[in-house]
Amino acid sequence: MQHCTLMPELPEVEVVRRGLVSHLPGDTVQAVSVLHPRAIRRQIGGPRAFSTEISGARFHTVSRRGKYLWAVISPEPHRSYRALVMHLGMSGQLLLRSAQAAQHVHARVHLALAGDQDLWFIDQRTFGGLYVDDLVAATSADDEHLPASIAHIARDPLDPRFDDDAFSRSLRRRHSGIKRALLDQALISGIGNIYADEALWRSAVHYERSCAALRKGDVQELLTHVRDVMSAALDEGGTSFDALYVNVNGQSGYFDRSLDAYGRSGEPCSRCGALIVREAFMNRSSFRCPTCQRRPRSIG
Repeated sequence: MQHCTLMPELPEVEVVRRGLVSHLPGDTVQAVSVLHPRAIRRQIGGPRAFSTEISGARFHTVSRRGKYLWAVISPEPHRSYRALVMHLGMSGQLLLRSAQAAQHVHARVHLALAGDQDLWFIDQRTFGGLYVDDLVAATSADDEHLPASIAHIARDPLDPRFDDDAFSRSLRRRHSGIKRALLDQALISGIGNIYADEALWRSAVHYERSCAALRKGDVQELLTHVRDVMSAALDEGGTSFDALYVNVNGQSGYFDRSLDAYGRSGEPCSRCGALIVREAFMNRSSFRCPTCQRRPRSIG
């Protein structure tokens, strides 16, 4: 299998969230070290403001919307609840390590905690980051509070409150290709290149097929495959092509061994035997079976 540049998607981020949920709630931040300013570039006021916001803060819940994580914190002294927002970017890692552990060469932020493990943000390529944000209601009819900066991001297909019918209506009004729509985080969140390709392969749909050409049943079938492939990835700890994606304990996921399309250019399709092809798409790659996923005639 070819190793391709990728960004952690919903299953990988959810694996990290579950790890944080097991350790962070109830713990408090004793000290903050910003080791690289780019890691908190979205923080208003810079490193000093970030340290002020986080020092002494107590962690409550840890949540996720799409590929974003946030921990609800109550700063000291007793100010209103806020959110520590965390985004892994392309190579970010949130690791829980002993306070005595040697500093990682790509460590960007270190939160010394009152408990037996500290939280480290590791990021080789420095596309990810942390910042503190206000909590706001996502919509007037929504009882969930989100960080203000990500309130526009749609629910993901594994969210119990995801509305299949509303998604189908919005999707079928579009005239763009289906994969482009699946990657639009304001329409449906958490899906990236890997799981879009896998779901489209399972649905036998070409990535450039027009959303407007899909029937309601086609959309429901595609959603079923999206959920199935993401749930399977979660069960195996996510997809790891290299050492850059790990869970909070530094362990890799194993779903890359179960992929049918992504990264398998030149290998036989497990359904029909034709060789999987790799094609340029939106400054990245798409992988498909040329037999099972035929190019729409309108595209040529």
